[in-house]
Amino acid sequence: MGYLPQSVKVAVFLSDQDEELSRFQLFESLSGKLVFEGTPELADASIWGKQKAYRLNFTAFHEMGGFILKAGNSVSPSFRISPDVYNGTADFILNYMRQQRCGFNPYLNDSCHTHDGIIVDHPTKTGQHIDVIGGWHDASDYLQYTTTSANAIYQLLFAYQQNPSVYGDKFAANGKPGANGIPDILDEARWGLEWLLKMNPAKNEMYNQIADDRDHAGFRIPTLDTLGGYGLGVYRPVYFVTGKSQGLGKYKNRSTGVSSTAAKFSSSFALGASVFKHIDPTFAEQMLRKSRDAWDFAKSDLGNFQTACMVSPYFYEEDNWVDDMELAAATLIPTEKQIDFQKEAKYWGELEPVTPWMELNRARHYQYYPFVNLGHALLAQSSDPLIAKQFAALMKQGLDQIRKYAANDPFRIGVPFVWCSNNFVAAAITQAKLYRKITGDNTYEEMEAALTDWLFGCNPWGTSMICGLPAGGDYPEKPHSAITLYLNQTTTGGLVDGPVYTSIYKSLLGIHLLRADQYPEFQDGKAVYHDDIGDYSTNEPTMDGTASLSYLLSSLEVEGHTSGDVLDNQGALVRKNPAEKKVYLIFSAHELGEGGQLIAQTLKKYKAKGSFFLTGTFYNNPENKSLINELIADGHYLGAHSDGHLLYADWTKRDSTLVTQKQFSDDLKLNYKKMEAFGLTPEKASVFLPPYEWYNAESVDWSRQMGLKVINFTPGIRSNADYTTPDMTGYRSSETILNDIQTFEKNDPNGLNGCIMLIHMGTEPSRTDKFYNRLGELLSWLKKNGYSTDRF
Repeated sequence: MGYLPQSVKVAVFLSDQDEELSRFQLFESLSGKLVFEGTPELADASIWGKQKAYRLNFTAFHEMGGFILKAGNSVSPSFRISPDVYNGTADFILNYMRQQRCGFNPYLNDSCHTHDGIIVDHPTKTGQHIDVIGGWHDASDYLQYTTTSANAIYQLLFAYQQNPSVYGDKFAANGKPGANGIPDILDEARWGLEWLLKMNPAKNEMYNQIADDRDHAGFRIPTLDTLGGYGLGVYRPVYFVTGKSQGLGKYKNRSTGVSSTAAKFSSSFALGASVFKHIDPTFAEQMLRKSRDAWDFAKSDLGNFQTACMVSPYFYEEDNWVDDMELAAATLIPTEKQIDFQKEAKYWGELEPVTPWMELNRARHYQYYPFVNLGHALLAQSSDPLIAKQFAALMKQGLDQIRKYAANDPFRIGVPFVWCSNNFVAAAITQAKLYRKITGDNTYEEMEAALTDWLFGCNPWGTSMICGLPAGGDYPEKPHSAITLYLNQTTTGGLVDGPVYTSIYKSLLGIHLLRADQYPEFQDGKAVYHDDIGDYSTNEPTMDGTASLSYLLSSLEVEGHTSGDVLDNQGALVRKNPAEKKVYLIFSAHELGEGGQLIAQTLKKYKAKGSFFLTGTFYNNPENKSLINELIADGHYLGAHSDGHLLYADWTKRDSTLVTQKQFSDDLKLNYKKMEAFGLTPEKASVFLPPYEWYNAESVDWSRQMGLKVINFTPGIRSNADYTTPDMTGYRSSETILNDIQTFEKNDPNGLNGCIMLIHMGTEPSRTDKFYNRLGELLSWLKKNGYSTDRF
């Protein structure tokens, strides 16, 4: 993804040779200019089966742009340093949450499991139908758990509550594209809350899961699930919360009470009440009533309640529950004056000072869940300074333990590599980030950065752990999912389980890789990872793990910067700060540029500024030299438009990239090489207009890695249609284009504020009605209506 300018920045060097490094260097990607040198820090390479390992710390370098690192004879991929490297990521992971929806699934545009379900293990209602349609599938199987769903809901709501400014509104409540006036993360959280209401239909009546391990019967698309194996026809079993050891077959879980489940209901409902208070007061009031009822139920039968199994001893082995009590009480503090919930939260929080996995560096499957106790973070912000100090210290205690286990690991990674290791990583980052925010203590900032970077590629395998992110990088392409197997698509936005100890992997049954290992040189360390459908231990995306990234990603966006800039769905800037009454005129040219001189004269006459994006072919043509120098002298922006005007993406299948990353970067470097003749360096020309104004997320990401900001025209203005010729179906005359601009200005709530308006410097001879001839008329109209023009 890259680095924020002021963040900790550490790369890791691994070698299977005994290689001595004394220096490392940082270079600009495009110019090759040396900008920083540093001294490597030796680390323990044997942990990952290598001879030498170094940490390369370049935190002191704050400049923005695209860079590469050189260490010995090794060269890193290009990466960028910019305030916006994480922009859009918090919304991006919601793609996976929508894909996991049960009931109506917007990704498949169809519905599944529409008969859920039949009650089981209830003293009087066993065999009765209950409507529990909705919620999310837990992972690549189609089980649904209150345990993980309630935690996911809380994580989504918490992230929005902490960082509301970063979340957009591009989807409706049903998950289909289309704004509805509600941030998309709240649409997703409400989808979960409404299902949670169904799973708690009456006071003291709660249900813990839909389906069981009989679901692990192979891959199938959820809408084609035949529901075989349950003996219930079209229905699935819905397990009642009994508070006792549960299991309908040979195998039973080790439940001792209802608190872990009931308290999760309570905390999610309480936070839902708080967040939706001013959005839907009636819904919020319902949430608050349900939260208090759930709290009473949690106290009525103290203990843990685990998920149920049937044909194998596979269940979520949650042993702790006082953390759930603490979080519920802490979330209820601002809602209730009759009960001293702060006292309750403090009592339960003191019973588990540190989340056990942090102290033990081990856990069975979901044994200590949730993996992070947000109740400690809430109490560390208490209005009582003694309580705040006490629980901040407990947060610190957990972080000290994680750092202890990281020891001299070159990646500073101190989590247990059991199943869902990435969830432990996300939990550790969340605690570190909240601790730093609450206390201002930066002691763990480097560890926080290392944990974050682990998820985005600074790991032995050099891969992101989030499907589809970043678009132009190395990320899981073959996750353990029916979506991938049958539809040949990655589970976009999903966080995969992550590496497991080599000893665990070798002991697992039924794992057969379906293709050659993508990372064979890096499987000799303490943990292994495979990007392969067949590896259910390391490469399965999970719903709750994905939701647990929400606070991290939204915080990273806030730590960078937020603005009103509008990006399209490929990541290009298409509108710059709609709050300002400015229009950005951009001009592009490749082989044709007959209107260039007239455009330059017109801009000078109206004292207007513009931005010119020219190909290497245009820059290299001697006939254009005087025009280019004139544009530079007049103070206009000049930038790149590719060297040979390549087509990056298929016209009909946009996600199909037509060039390799090497072809892309080599071509762009040639463009900048020809710009050097005019004194135009990458530092002066970091804004880039792709050729044909056509690109995809992958090529946008490649541009970013080289330190470039991709822009395009604002959709709907239609000035870009000035290239069309009379023989084309979509031909638009200059008069029509002017009318389109004026209509856009009239109908858009922000008028033309921040709009990017593209005009071609040259068109085919068959178009005699050249729009650049009307530029003066356009500038006069803009000025009359109060707009100024600006350059990039």
